[in-house]
Amino acid sequence: MKYILVILFLGLGFFSNAQEVERNGKKHIVKKDRIWHEGNDVTATFSLEEQAKIKDEFSNLVEGIKLKEKEAKRLKKAEKDQKNAEKDRKRAQSKQKKAEKELKQKEKAQSNYEKATKNYSQAQSKYERLKEKGKLSPK
Repeated sequence: MKYILVILFLGLGFFSNAQEVERNGKKHIVKKDRIWHEGNDVTATFSLEEQAKIKDEFSNLVEGIKLKEKEAKRLKKAEKDQKNAEKDRKRAQSKQKKAEKELKQKEKAQSNYEKATKNYSQAQSKYERLKEKGKLSPK
C-alpha cells in the first residue's frame, strides 16, 4: 500500500510538472498549442522547427508519465492479484486442515467403535464360558 501511494504521488508530481519543458536553460510551459515563458506567450519567437521540438519534448514527457501511470496501475493490479491469491491459498489451507481434522475424528470414532465391539465380544465370550462352567454367581 505504501508503494502505491508513493508511486501515485510521484505520478501526480510528474504530471503537474509535465507541462514544463526546459530548452536552452529556460523553462517553457506548453499549454495546448502555445508556449509560455514566465507568463508570456513566446510561441511566435520560436521557429516552426523549434516549436515542433519543444512540443515533441512535451509529448515525450507526457508519454513517459502515462507509461509510469500504466506501470503503477499494473503493479497495483499485480499486488491486488497477489493478495487475492494469498487469501485463496489460506482459505484452501484452512479447508484442508478442517477436512483432515474431520477425517481424524472419523478414524478415532471408528477405532473406538472397533475397540468397543472387541471388548463386547470378549465380555460376551467370557460370560458364555462362565455360564457353561456354572461359575456365575446367583443373585
